[in-house]
Amino acid sequence: MDVNVELAEWSNLMIYSAMAVYTIALIFSAIDLFGRGERAPVQTALGAASRPAGAKGAVRTSRQRALVTAGGPDDAAEDADGGGAPGEDSGDGADEPRRTAGGKAVPPRRMARIGTALIAIAVVLHVAAVVLRTASVQRVPWGNMMEYALTATALIGVAYLVSLFFRDLRFMGTFVSGALLIALGLCITVLYTPAAQLIPALDTYWILIHVPVAIFSTVLLYLSAGLTLFQLAKQWYDGAESPRKVFRFLRRLPEADSIERLAYRVAGLGFVTWTFTLIAGAVWAEFAWGRYWGWDTKEVWTFVVWVIYAAYLHARATRGWTTTAIGVLNLMGFLSVLFNFYVVNVFFTGLHSYSGL
Repeated sequence: MDVNVELAEWSNLMIYSAMAVYTIALIFSAIDLFGRGERAPVQTALGAASRPAGAKGAVRTSRQRALVTAGGPDDAAEDADGGGAPGEDSGDGADEPRRTAGGKAVPPRRMARIGTALIAIAVVLHVAAVVLRTASVQRVPWGNMMEYALTATALIGVAYLVSLFFRDLRFMGTFVSGALLIALGLCITVLYTPAAQLIPALDTYWILIHVPVAIFSTVLLYLSAGLTLFQLAKQWYDGAESPRKVFRFLRRLPEADSIERLAYRVAGLGFVTWTFTLIAGAVWAEFAWGRYWGWDTKEVWTFVVWVIYAAYLHARATRGWTTTAIGVLNLMGFLSVLFNFYVVNVFFTGLHSYSGL
């Protein structure tokens, strides 16, 4: 089957366009994250709507309560306000500016809204690049490292936007847009592979089973790792005696415990899908090479990833582990995912040499 070179070039153009929009979105999201604004109450920012109305602002760290008691004007106003999630207005008057206890209007997070809108536009361009790449070769868009990364990052963008309908995770806008920008840059440079048909070893129905689940697992584990980074940062800030002003933006994040719980749930689902990936890969290996397991480099590192996340989930369910140590395990798990993809595929030889590079 011939390759439609014109559609492949249009796909590349969509990648460049998405990168440009991601760059602008990164700027607006960074202004929102690092700029001056109100703190995000956990019950609205992370969807804990079941908390009684009288409990607004009740969840505070001892350091934050001390700041309010000491009469800090900014912190006192923020805690006294106790409004909704960042950039969102509480009550029915969603378009009316909220006010602090002193009567000062709290402006909506316009930068966050602009950044989110730009991320949405970039994701549309990103998905268009995947669709055009698929149309150019008339097959699934994950036949090599470039296509795998292109598809996985597109799904990360989609998953992030969908999650905003349920949780106010706009504090992750900088993390998401920045990571997707870097990933697309790698796709169009280091990982770039001209559009071509599948190699014979991949031209089987198993590529429709094993690889999509692996991509979905990568998306979930990435989002969990991102949440964990913010959880650890927030946890450090809340425990610091006198953090520098440059880190004051961290006080506007939801409570660390709530971020950690969400990261755990996402990682738990990612572990289930990664387990399926491991099992499906073994079945495919038996189909292709006549054995389920052969200690190939890729097989070993896929198992290493599984072991690390199993340890993370076990530690999360076991007493005696601090949330910091548990979070570090989560990050180690995702670092092993990145190592398995970028390092093993490129620098190690084996039966799974399908990078296309």
